[in-house]
Amino acid sequence: MNDGLELAKTPTTSRNDRTGSSMTRAEMPLPVAPTARRGYRKIDGIDSPMDGPMARTGFRELSVELDAERQILWSFMNPSERPCFTTDLLKEIRAAQTAVRQSFADAGNGREPVRYLVVGSYIPGIFNMGGHLELFASAVEAEDRSGLLQYAKLCIDCVFAHSSHLDLPVSTISLVQGDALGGGFEQALSSDVIIAEKSAKFGLPEILFGLFPGMGAYSFLSRRLGTVGAERMIKSGKIYSAEELHEMGLVDEVADDGFGREALIEYVERNEPRYHAHRAIYQTRHIVNPITYQELEAVVDAWVETALKLSPSDLKKMRRLAAAQVRRGSRTTS
Repeated sequence: MNDGLELAKTPTTSRNDRTGSSMTRAEMPLPVAPTARRGYRKIDGIDSPMDGPMARTGFRELSVELDAERQILWSFMNPSERPCFTTDLLKEIRAAQTAVRQSFADAGNGREPVRYLVVGSYIPGIFNMGGHLELFASAVEAEDRSGLLQYAKLCIDCVFAHSSHLDLPVSTISLVQGDALGGGFEQALSSDVIIAEKSAKFGLPEILFGLFPGMGAYSFLSRRLGTVGAERMIKSGKIYSAEELHEMGLVDEVADDGFGREALIEYVERNEPRYHAHRAIYQTRHIVNPITYQELEAVVDAWVETALKLSPSDLKKMRRLAAAQVRRGSRTTS
């Protein structure tokens, strides 16, 4: 019977040992630690004969796969232009979120096609490097308030939906296997759980060019660290290791490099008996300390006004970081 979320299934056979011999899931319960662009099965949209709303989305900047056995829906960011939140990537994230909601509606009878929504990245060494800085700089120079606002609202549309579980009975996990900077860090913080590899780096560099992270960082951090801790982190522009954030309680688990996916699967399987309790705890977190769309929208308005006051010197610094985004992306994909 169609459960409404028929996606490409994670293969049950994988090459797991160092000799390259093939093993079944029964012989090796966890799949091989994949290298980005190798090991995972990349899916542009969903291959035939899959059907349902996800199959019709036709993704190009986002890759999706379903582990039906564990009820994990994996979404891997794979922007083609640069390793940040491009407009095309954001639009596909919104399309995927809409498709997941529709899949639950199609399943009906209170059925749960998936339990976990996982966000990761296909780009080696990079989770996401944040906002589209070249777009920001150009918009500021053109005094394009509406363009900045349109982009920022698309960002908070994505992050709010994820942080509120798409209004579905699911839990969310960010799998960080590389740098999560600016908006990338905000995306990770919007998940219930963050699992990061040891070499992953996190930071909010916006203060370096006279801006602040305006798409959720303050909201998420203040709920976890208090306003003083949140402001200290935002004002510092410091880059943090996964271990440092684990000690602060922001990262839930730290995995060995190359084994983040195994760690996530082990986390899911270990906590299976407590799944409903954990999900209720995450729901309670949002009941006790709710983050509303109106809050995020008000912060975005302040972000836009601040951006429009950036000096030529600030924009020059922003463009240097924008060039670094492109260089990092080109090195990792070559």
